[in-house]
Amino acid sequence: MNIGEASKATGVSVKMLRYYEEIGLVRPALRSHSGYRVYSEKNIAMLRFVRRARDLGFQVKQIAALLDLWQNGNRASADVKSLALDHVRELEQRRRELDEMIGTLVHLAHHCHGDERPDCPILTGLSAQNETPPKAMKKKALHRSFAAVG
Repeated sequence: MNIGEASKATGVSVKMLRYYEEIGLVRPALRSHSGYRVYSEKNIAMLRFVRRARDLGFQVKQIAALLDLWQNGNRASADVKSLALDHVRELEQRRRELDEMIGTLVHLAHHCHGDERPDCPILTGLSAQNETPPKAMKKKALHRSFAAVG
């Protein structure tokens, strides 16, 4: 099957198929005599695996590890479970961060009059930072500065 057909069969865009091959996430497809990529059923199964892992939010490095585990018949399921649970913890942390951002925005929107007045707590909160804090502190510091606006 050619690259367009492989894209349709897997739900992975042609651009991403080429990218995954380029970065070594998946093995390059065979080439026809005219130089076109030809995807086997094994390629398709691997690409579907990658797509499902991406749909669950796994990063490329994590997907590479999952692919290695999937293809290793001697793997321990404990290794797979550990990788999955690590990802769950990352997702839970992201959810907490998103909840905090949502709370901040709801708070600011609640205090913004949304009328003809020029003053706006949302803009005031965004401009309250005089310097950029270290990455780990950014979200909490930004949340505190927004909370002070209301």
